[in-house]
Amino acid sequence: MIEEKGKKFLTVAPFQCAWRKDLKFREAGRGCVAFDAFAHNDVTVVFRENVGSEHYHYKRDNTPHYTVILGSHRNRRLKIEVDGNTVVDEEGVALCCSSMFQSYWISIYDGLISVGKGRYPFQNLVFQWLDSNPNCSVRYVGLSSWDKHVGYRNVNVLPLPKNHMLLWKQVDSGGYEGTDDGEEVLEGGQMSYERWGLENFLESWELYDVLFIVGKEERPVPAHRVILQASGNFPLSLSNEDVIQLQDATYPILHALLQYIYTGQTQISDSQLGSLWALSLQFEVMPLVKRCEEAVERFKLNKKLFDSGKNVELSYPSSQPHCFMAFPSQLPINVQRLKKLQLTGDYSDINIYIEGHGLVAQTHKVILSLWSVPFSKMFTNGMSESSSSEVFLRDMSPEAFKVMLEFMYSGELILEDSVEFGTLLLQALLLADQFGVTLLYQECYKTLLECLTEDSVGPILRAVSSIPSCKLIEETCEMKFAMHFDYCTTTSPDFILLDETNFSNIIQDQWPENLGCASAFCLENFPFAFGSKSKHQDLTVTSEERVLNAIFMWCMRDNELCGWEVVAELLALSTPDLLFGDRLQSLNNLFPFVRFPLMPYDLLKKLGQSNLCRHVPIFDDLVREGIGYVEFGSLRPGNDQKFQHRRSSYKELQHICDGDSNGVLYFSGTSYGEHQWINPVLAKRITITASSPPSRYTDPKTLVSRTYQGTSFAGPCMEDGHIRAWWMVDIGQDHQLMCNHYTLRQDGSRAFIRFWNLQGSLDGKTWTNLRVHENEQTMCKADQFASWPVTGPHALRPFRFFRVVLTGPTTDASNPHNLCICFLELYGYFH
Repeated sequence: MIEEKGKKFLTVAPFQCAWRKDLKFREAGRGCVAFDAFAHNDVTVVFRENVGSEHYHYKRDNTPHYTVILGSHRNRRLKIEVDGNTVVDEEGVALCCSSMFQSYWISIYDGLISVGKGRYPFQNLVFQWLDSNPNCSVRYVGLSSWDKHVGYRNVNVLPLPKNHMLLWKQVDSGGYEGTDDGEEVLEGGQMSYERWGLENFLESWELYDVLFIVGKEERPVPAHRVILQASGNFPLSLSNEDVIQLQDATYPILHALLQYIYTGQTQISDSQLGSLWALSLQFEVMPLVKRCEEAVERFKLNKKLFDSGKNVELSYPSSQPHCFMAFPSQLPINVQRLKKLQLTGDYSDINIYIEGHGLVAQTHKVILSLWSVPFSKMFTNGMSESSSSEVFLRDMSPEAFKVMLEFMYSGELILEDSVEFGTLLLQALLLADQFGVTLLYQECYKTLLECLTEDSVGPILRAVSSIPSCKLIEETCEMKFAMHFDYCTTTSPDFILLDETNFSNIIQDQWPENLGCASAFCLENFPFAFGSKSKHQDLTVTSEERVLNAIFMWCMRDNELCGWEVVAELLALSTPDLLFGDRLQSLNNLFPFVRFPLMPYDLLKKLGQSNLCRHVPIFDDLVREGIGYVEFGSLRPGNDQKFQHRRSSYKELQHICDGDSNGVLYFSGTSYGEHQWINPVLAKRITITASSPPSRYTDPKTLVSRTYQGTSFAGPCMEDGHIRAWWMVDIGQDHQLMCNHYTLRQDGSRAFIRFWNLQGSLDGKTWTNLRVHENEQTMCKADQFASWPVTGPHALRPFRFFRVVLTGPTTDASNPHNLCICFLELYGYFH
């Protein structure tokens, strides 16, 4: 059983798999899934071309897929399988954690499978494997398990930018510039921004405010009071500059002490270990005192551990050298002391003012500089702030600035859960982008993804659309909006404030190479509408009419739901120029994204007779093209696939094998995935009727039963002057199906069908042939299953009613007009 608590926590029972609608790559074969997992073993992530069921398991899957297993073999190995075959079996890599949630990410890029640990995708890569024969069609992500429960939370599917492995290096601030190979280099130096951190201020004369005078030679060594006081207890005053005399110490000893404070590690000869211990104890740098004592104890136990003349390495337990993200939690710095210094303003050397809010913070230049290259340049490159104790900022939220300051001093994003949470988070993200605080940007981005909802996606999209470094967030918001298009355009009508590029990206789809006349005309006259690449091919929307109405709402800036009928009435009294104003050109740009040929024929006729066609030439051309497509099936020979339904509007129910549990009728028997199966006729989820009255052998519930029936038939009747026998299924008033496959099962008789049709209807009266069988020889024995695909334009049309109708005699001469089948199942895209 799969237990889901809200949207963030998911427990997958042994041998089951969870498939969520939002766990889908935007682009086939390319995407990343980031998640937290809690398990003893076998955190299992499956990547398939099509979505599976709850009881799906990768060991029984015979379709193309990738499987990544973290903590396989009782949490000892990483495994990657391709179509069930093990291709990677690596010991000790990407293991599980049963004591707490562990963060992971897995990306796929044209067969390149990358596995990493940590909250931030594309960082901390632990394993990569390249498939020499890549499956570039995988798209759906399943969360599975083996023999124990697995807990998942904060699961997000992210798109991959072109240079996906450098994703988090794309923060574009004025403080540094990117080189061609993706490395950022500070102006005037060779230091990569990735290595920028507190170590860069070790014994640096930049921003120093305390001097050690060492030894008899009185060598000056600069340092920073806030760093020293957060690491130990140094004799410092609150004046502008301190001097600490160390006449009895030597420079190597002091250097080792400062190096340990600023980098988390140091080296010293065994003969100097005692002096370093004494100096550390004098200034109460207790982590280093402990390391020295441990080294001395090891030396006492085994003198051979230390060869004379060689250095002893001392490291802070959790330090990660050469990484700017280490500050402060991974350095021997007391975070509580540091935060207290922030609150009290002790040893501060810079006052921050924000226009309209006055003094907002008394802080320390070195703290700002080690996080932010723009701040570092501001304080060191000769600007007025270099010699001043005041900085004046403008056009920013003081609350967001304080959030950034708290992060700089604690390494944690601290936001109170209030009604202003989302706004403050977004402001902090933009501020982190402005000042190049990369880790804060990542943390805000990750939190933003976890909190992104249908209600917040519109305002966030509007806020980030003009910021180049927020492109990935912008694309994620567009995808979220597209996946919840009906909700976002109905309950959040402020989407009319989106700019044209964003709105166009949301509704546009990939167009085939061979365009029809009206589409070609639009491409020639309105190239902006088609863009340079395909966008959301799976826009989730209940009908093309909803897309059309949303376009009218946006173009009219109408914050109430405005249908095309209202627009048509307004055009009787006005003109397009007056009605749409400066968005008239945008209206023409957006019309080609509506798939008119997929609209109901009656609706197309109404559109064709409306004032819209009389006043808007492009609209008239597209409606006529749609009518022609519906009437003739295709605009050009062999071009049946020109228009496709927005498949993500429907749940895909895929035919796997004859008699499987993946069809629509079985799905309806589970109350659409809510409980165990019961006969959907008895549950009144569907209605089945026959051409002859109900009887012992003409029993509607038999047709969807999972039990074989020896005798089951629909008797003949007269229909339009012909003898017909049929079984008909009504899947319900609120449901439709684009049928692309169906299955029949012969009863125990020898009345094998040879001439029949599968038909679909919207009203149960007017029928469309989905597949015609003429002298079909497949059925040839009792209790036989057989399945057939439905192809062509009608496979892309949704219907509510379906029937199998006998159009010619069976092989039983005594009963040639009985339709003798005991099972029917339908597959396709269900809504």
